[in-house]
Amino acid sequence: MSTTISAQAVKELREKTGAGMMDCKRALEEAGGDMEAATTALRKKGLADAAKRAGRAVNEGLIHSYIHNDRVGVLVEVNTETDFVARNDEFREFVHDLALHIAAMRPMWVSAEDVPEEYKDSERAIYAEQVKKDGVPEQAREKAIEGKLSKQLRQVVLLDQEFVRDQAEKKPRTIEELRAETAAKVGENVTIRRFALFELGQ
Repeated sequence: MSTTISAQAVKELREKTGAGMMDCKRALEEAGGDMEAATTALRKKGLADAAKRAGRAVNEGLIHSYIHNDRVGVLVEVNTETDFVARNDEFREFVHDLALHIAAMRPMWVSAEDVPEEYKDSERAIYAEQVKKDGVPEQAREKAIEGKLSKQLRQVVLLDQEFVRDQAEKKPRTIEELRAETAAKVGENVTIRRFALFELGQ
């Protein structure tokens, strides 16, 4: 039987570690709700270390462009604390992989916080009709709707998407996990600031 993780527990772990919401939820689920075990798991992945760097300014970095088959183009801005790290091969490889991922997976927003309430409300209205049609009992509908919304956001939010090159793996990393790993390797805060996706004819 799977452990139900409360939003409050996810929030508490996020504040404690600085890791992303979906990573915190996953860590708590895998740890059976044990806060300390979940914290340790995040630290092992290098996700919790981001909390120590979170307050430091990220005014450097680079803007990278990627064109796929002359039909899809991506511009992405990723920030770091120093120009030295911005020239680091590890960092540049991450930014290039990120641009490839955006071209392949077509995210709409960088983080869950960027998703407009209008979009969420529109999706909830669609799911409300679906669960009603599927015969979901009234008392369980709200939970079912929020579950569907959460699943949809993982498809359209860049940080919560599974890294395209990891999708054949048993436990693919999210972009947030990949970002945190890169930050741990370079020893500086790494922030995905924004991206633009261009598709021929669109």
